[in-house]
Amino acid sequence: MRHRKAGRPLGRNTSHRRALFRNLVTSFIRHERIETTEAKAKELRAIADKMITLGKRGDLHARRMAAAYILDKEVVSFLFSDVAPRFQNKNGGYTRLIKTRVRHGDGAPMVILELTEAKKVEKAAKKERKQKKEKEAGTEETTSAPASE
Repeated sequence: MRHRKAGRPLGRNTSHRRALFRNLVTSFIRHERIETTEAKAKELRAIADKMITLGKRGDLHARRMAAAYILDKEVVSFLFSDVAPRFQNKNGGYTRLIKTRVRHGDGAPMVILELTEAKKVEKAAKKERKQKKEKEAGTEETTSAPASE
């Protein structure tokens, strides 16, 4: 019986598993979206939520606790300055899993783990780019129209 044995061992010893999750969390916060196996993503979700909660706290102790787990100082500052403020009014549920495919080599189910608030930011950026292109197209038409007359 597996009573009182939380977490998935993932076929690794403790130090290897901890290093794996530290690398995954660092990459996940840096890119805001990663593709990994379903089992790893389900375990990573809890760790990522804890890091975002630390980012929401924003005090020095929280920053040091996040820096002790996340491998890159730039990613820690990105977490506290960009990622955490997006979730200020949200209590949990910062990530989503999207099932994508089955890996050919071993048949492992693959998923995309991403931040839930990332889509809104991307949509706003796309709108800005679209408006910028329309403006540029509008200025090109006005500059080229008098020249052709």
